[in-house]
Amino acid sequence: MNLSIFFEPLPEEQFGQADTPKTVGGYVAPFLHSFPDWRSSEVVLLGLPEYRGTTGATDVTYQGPNRIRQELYRLMKGTGSWLVMDLGNLLPGIQLEDTYLRLKEVVEILVDAGKFPILLGGSHDLTYGQFLGYEHLSKTVNLTVIDSQLDMAEIEDTSPDQHHLHRILLHDPNYLFGFSHIAHQAYLTDSSTLAAFEKLHFELFRVGQVRQQMQEIEPILRQADLISFDVSAIRHQDAPGQQHANPFGLTGEEACQLCWYAGQSDQLSSLGFYGYRPELDHRSLTATTLATMVWYSIEGFYQRQGTLDFNSNQFLKFSVGFHDNPNKMLFYKNRHTEKWWMQIDDLSGSRPPLIVPCSYQDYLTAADGEVPNRWVLMQARM
Repeated sequence: MNLSIFFEPLPEEQFGQADTPKTVGGYVAPFLHSFPDWRSSEVVLLGLPEYRGTTGATDVTYQGPNRIRQELYRLMKGTGSWLVMDLGNLLPGIQLEDTYLRLKEVVEILVDAGKFPILLGGSHDLTYGQFLGYEHLSKTVNLTVIDSQLDMAEIEDTSPDQHHLHRILLHDPNYLFGFSHIAHQAYLTDSSTLAAFEKLHFELFRVGQVRQQMQEIEPILRQADLISFDVSAIRHQDAPGQQHANPFGLTGEEACQLCWYAGQSDQLSSLGFYGYRPELDHRSLTATTLATMVWYSIEGFYQRQGTLDFNSNQFLKFSVGFHDNPNKMLFYKNRHTEKWWMQIDDLSGSRPPLIVPCSYQDYLTAADGEVPNRWVLMQARM
């Protein structure tokens, strides 16, 4: 399919020439006059100037992706080959649902081709279109959302960006295997919603837990197939350009750390940034924060290890036994990155074992004779 029919070019006066050859703008091939040959890229940027899923949007809002680009293109290029192309902005559909379907097609094509799309939104409900891009795969997927609250409001009388998780969880066919929510704030989240997610064996981490146990969050991001990052998860001081800004949340540095982890994940195949409102972003502070997050995502991408072979010399294998159980729990540690994986055996024997990301603390818990909570949750989903 010709992807160019879905996109509009970027303004040449803004993106036609890089500030200096060593900046990101000097290494990114943008859509200006002719559509770039995205098949020769590794990382693909695309803007989503679609805000009909939220409230109070203005004409200025639709320049959100371009404002982020302006700050990103000024940053200095990192290490690696940086084969990055910018496809421009996705043309919104006649109806909001049409935009979801356009985004689905684009994500599906890019993921199938082995590219890593980074989406610059746009309201948070566009996560639904990103998720639809995985419907064609013959496997289940893991979704991780980073947001200050769970967007599970009642569908009636609320905007789509407040209830899009409803649509994802109830989507038919159901191909969602795991769901994780990071950095929610308890005083913004209904306790009954949290209880419902816990019954479904989903993983939830409050912003305080993220701050205190950043190393425990890394395996969650390493297991995700797609990640949706709402800028409302970041505190107002570092990202004022958002509709629901408040003084509490992740710092800009913590947000970049999460993006660094995400980019390094060999399993992650798409990453979306949503909720940016440029009309509220004085001095482009939020655009700068988001641009830096994108930079860390790309830099992390070029630190990926490639195909994992747990039987190779690259990994150390650890076997942990339990006093009252003849079965053993297997762990794997990468010699170079020191990251850990855990083998989950299906107790029913109906499916092959899974090897999932875990933390060093999970291994220590098992070595102390206790079953790690991550093992329990995975076993419940199998």
